[in-house]
Amino acid sequence: MTGDVVDDHGLWFRVENGTTASAARRAAERLGQQVELPEQRVADLAIITAELTSNLVKHAQEGNLLLRPVRRAGRAGVELVAVDTGPGMADLAQSARDGHSTTGTLGIGLGAITRQASWFDGYSLPGRGTALAVQIWSGPAPGTDWAAALTRPITGEQVSGDGYAVRVADGRRQVLVCDGLGHGALAAAASGAAVAAFRSAPAGPPAAVVQQLHRSMSHTRGAALAVAEPDPASGLLRYAGLGNIAAMIVVAGERRRGLVSLPGIAGHQRPVVREYEYPFPPGATLVMQSDGVVDRWDLADYPGLAGRAPLLTAAVLLRDAGIRRDDACVLVARAEP
Repeated sequence: MTGDVVDDHGLWFRVENGTTASAARRAAERLGQQVELPEQRVADLAIITAELTSNLVKHAQEGNLLLRPVRRAGRAGVELVAVDTGPGMADLAQSARDGHSTTGTLGIGLGAITRQASWFDGYSLPGRGTALAVQIWSGPAPGTDWAAALTRPITGEQVSGDGYAVRVADGRRQVLVCDGLGHGALAAAASGAAVAAFRSAPAGPPAAVVQQLHRSMSHTRGAALAVAEPDPASGLLRYAGLGNIAAMIVVAGERRRGLVSLPGIAGHQRPVVREYEYPFPPGATLVMQSDGVVDRWDLADYPGLAGRAPLLTAAVLLRDAGIRRDDACVLVARAEP
């Protein structure tokens, strides 16, 4: 992606050397100015980006950094997500203390990051790597998100044909994951149409929302998509899907449960849309993914991850289960924030 404007999909940087690190820092400064952060917060953002990329260059393997705007309730900030498959850390909290440095870890600089960030969370496993998420706002950070997602384009493309959205409509918590047919700009246009229609669709159950999206996408090449509605009050999750969007409910100590998506392409022909209900008790996690993510992951392999921010779970699964020969999207939602 070129140009000075960073759109809401963000920019991924594969951080392997100082040149890429410098480019990421300059892009972060431009984005901070784009979302109208105060000058001091732009400077703080530059420091955080420099520390994250420096750690990736010095200590990580296959380090990647996502830079994107983040918007909540009429406010705008900047979000950074750094992931790697490096040595990892046994105690992330200790590594984040100022002055702590252990050879072969990402401890250096984490103290500066946590001081400057409006919100910070991280997850690390020795021998598996680290994921760090940071937000920078002009004031206090909004509350913890109940759902979050990441997309990444297929290698060689600048835009992803996968998309997602999160909304609360008349008290209904709903999430969307979509996969535009093919790759590149036309696939991105299809998923963009689905996201726009989802955000403006009248409040209603997932099946009705999917039907609305289908009618709104006839001018596109079409997309696989699914809408889920976690309802903590009833302990249920309602779900309607078309095509190859996979979704699973994970409850600690139990086997994950796959959700049913029917064959079809939103925007084409007249697909059969059905809605299903599933138990969604306190502590449950919903994971939705496009077919650019293999489903051979198990959250039990990541002790403590279910207690971190949904964004971190999405980042770790995208890192470990995402494939480079396809667009990829992972969305994670929790029964409780």
